[in-house]
Amino acid sequence: MKKLTYEQKEKRAGYCFTLPALIFLLGFILFPILYNVLMSFREVNLMTLNRVQPFAGLENYRAILRMPVFGKAFANTLLFTFVSLFFQFIIGFALALLFSRKFRLNNMSRGLMLVCWLIPLMAVASVWKWLFASDSTGIINFLLMKLRLIQEPVKWLLSPGKAMLALIIVNIWRGVPFNMLLLATGLTTLPRDVFEAASIDGATKWQSFVYMTIPLLRPTIISVVTLGFIYTFKTFDLVFIMTGGGPLYSTEILATISYRLTFNDFEFGMGSAVANVMLVVLVIVGLVNLKFTGKDEVMS
Repeated sequence: MKKLTYEQKEKRAGYCFTLPALIFLLGFILFPILYNVLMSFREVNLMTLNRVQPFAGLENYRAILRMPVFGKAFANTLLFTFVSLFFQFIIGFALALLFSRKFRLNNMSRGLMLVCWLIPLMAVASVWKWLFASDSTGIINFLLMKLRLIQEPVKWLLSPGKAMLALIIVNIWRGVPFNMLLLATGLTTLPRDVFEAASIDGATKWQSFVYMTIPLLRPTIISVVTLGFIYTFKTFDLVFIMTGGGPLYSTEILATISYRLTFNDFEFGMGSAVANVMLVVLVIVGLVNLKFTGKDEVMS
């Protein structure tokens, strides 16, 4: 029997260590995705759930495109995602720059910021739903009335014009610590000697920020924006608990439509089709991220 070399033993050990992770990915991520894709091309509902499910082709996709609420939900999803993402990034970047400076209670303040992100989303949604309560018992209405900014309680979650605003505010609050943490970590990796040389050459702080900090942080910024888009685009708990997609579908998003079709209407094929539309969007965003990060690696 041929004796294994050291390199072969190392390679086998590597396979043994990666095998559990590979099994997990195949069993709990790849298989459900593939099964969901296949189900979207079949007629799967209560009538066909326990028998042969006829092949439906693209009929489930045509059906969801004919739904009047689908276009509104897609627009709401994009609005919710892009507005949240913009303010999460701006506020998170500002806080990252603040915490990159040395001052008293820096570490404690940063830790308190992270608490917002670590709290389970269901708990966050429940607390904010109480804060946005439409009567005077809601903390936000109570404070605004005490400050004489409003004369009567605002129906935050019952008004089509204000419900989406309330959701975006909560999602910004939730996502800022995540942006701050990653951007602050990126700032700590920047070479200080380059900034010192630029300062000696007469560069102002603003010039250093625009022409040095941002270009050097570009890979981190792209990753933060991409992850933020993915997390926000697939949000479900926050919207479902706070508004349920209402009032009048003003906060209906793709995730809530997929849930309703699957668990309320028992149209599993159509629910899978909506989920796959979301998957396609996220895959495109991921590919764009890989393209830009690949360019940055080549340039570096």
